[in-house]
Amino acid sequence: MNIIQLLHPKALIDFVYDDSTCRQALEIMGNHGFTAVPVINHEGEYVRTLAEGDLLWFMINKELCGKKELEQYSIKDVKIKRNVEVKPVSVTSSIDDVLLMLMNQNFVPVIDDRNMFIGIITRSDVLKYCHGRIDHKDNDNNSELQARQ
Repeated sequence: MNIIQLLHPKALIDFVYDDSTCRQALEIMGNHGFTAVPVINHEGEYVRTLAEGDLLWFMINKELCGKKELEQYSIKDVKIKRNVEVKPVSVTSSIDDVLLMLMNQNFVPVIDDRNMFIGIITRSDVLKYCHGRIDHKDNDNNSELQARQ
């Protein structure tokens, strides 16, 4: 299976630029209920994934209390606090590669061969795909059993 079939293209998802303010990132996450958002540069390259925990620790370390204070800082100022870095997959990666990564994160960023961010694949979409494959196999097996009887 080609993972491109599960891709949510860049044009249809929310992301932030690496020079966006922390407030902009927080508002995108808050408005859409996201726990993380892809970060790209203005050339379109994937930079990293910013999680709400990264912003929370940044606010704690800087002793910031409100959104207004976050306008003074860029996403570049925020350090990643997670043990597991969210790495992108190539558009030519296998579904198995994506599945393994989704065990620890909600989405996987997808890049092309020039490191350009082209979209994401979500955990829920991969689970739906896998469920469909299992359900399809179960139906095939049931049909075989009925044919034998």
